[in-house]
Amino acid sequence: MSTCESQKQELVSVKESRRFMIDCFKAFGVPEIHAEQQADLLVAADYRGHFSHGLNRLEYYLNDLSKKSTDGAAVPKILKETQATAWVDGCNGLGAVIGNFCMDLAIKKSKTAGVGWVCVKNSNHYGMAGWYPMRAMKEGFVGISMTNTSPLMAPTRAKEAALGTNPIAVGVPAGDDHFLLDMATTAVALGKIEIQRRKSEDIPEGWAQNAEGALTTDPEQACCLMPLGGAELNSGYKGYGLGSVVDILTGVMAGANYSTKIRKWNALGCNEQADLGQMFVAVNPNCFDPDFETNMCDLNSRLRTSKPTDPEMPVLVAGDKEEANMKAVDKAGGIKYLPDQLRTCTELAHRLNVKPLSFV
Repeated sequence: MSTCESQKQELVSVKESRRFMIDCFKAFGVPEIHAEQQADLLVAADYRGHFSHGLNRLEYYLNDLSKKSTDGAAVPKILKETQATAWVDGCNGLGAVIGNFCMDLAIKKSKTAGVGWVCVKNSNHYGMAGWYPMRAMKEGFVGISMTNTSPLMAPTRAKEAALGTNPIAVGVPAGDDHFLLDMATTAVALGKIEIQRRKSEDIPEGWAQNAEGALTTDPEQACCLMPLGGAELNSGYKGYGLGSVVDILTGVMAGANYSTKIRKWNALGCNEQADLGQMFVAVNPNCFDPDFETNMCDLNSRLRTSKPTDPEMPVLVAGDKEEANMKAVDKAGGIKYLPDQLRTCTELAHRLNVKPLSFV
């Protein structure tokens, strides 16, 4: 696949991107409060530079609503709980609505028990995993979130998918600073391969396998994602192991689907429910060392001041790239979207009879 020389990108304000997504969800009868929650998550991903999990995912969600494999009006319900734990049924609602409910419940429990641990079944794709620890961080708590996903990862020594990208997100407050890790347990998130397709560009070697199990740089031939670490020789079995742990703590523990029991998912939508499993944890650090915040700031400082291999490329802490991207968006006055993404939005606007996106 050839690499494009350049592609013209249009600038869309954060407010306008959010408006368009809300209108699209409401066109399917989604209650406004639910539409706002889902749109807030998606636009936050684009704002932070995670384009794979922002506007890029809108069509997927809308087509699931169209096929009624997702219930946009569903409200989660608690099935069982203790002072520190809860088991929730997401009732097949929108991922952001379920995720916000569960993390807020974990935070509430953490305020009394010191820790809150919530597992949910019957959920859907919940977007950028880091969104949920961010909610805990606003309360001064450490937040953790995990989800299983449709099978995309080939286990070490396999050539067919048996686990999802199964991301892990951990957020830690540190005064005016913070630490926010948001990572797939595959070599890369599926959405990044989708973005390469939209750009008509190759993918780096080590991201994916073709149908024969060989590494490929053609996003059209990418059938299975490699585990974090890549091939077995390069410790890919560690990514495979981490992905398995996520499936255990989400799908298995929540009584949801897991591994190859989860449906395949694509932009056209699915006729069957996802029944994803997810986990949300909030921890009050004040239950431990009283100097936690001070020491966390010191840790970040020690990491950032490590001598770089290239003076032009400073050492970063998890979350720094996203902070830089948000500042760049603010300076530019909007988010730069790819032409292919904008074409999809134009088609959606016509199909749903909503006001098209306006450019800055």
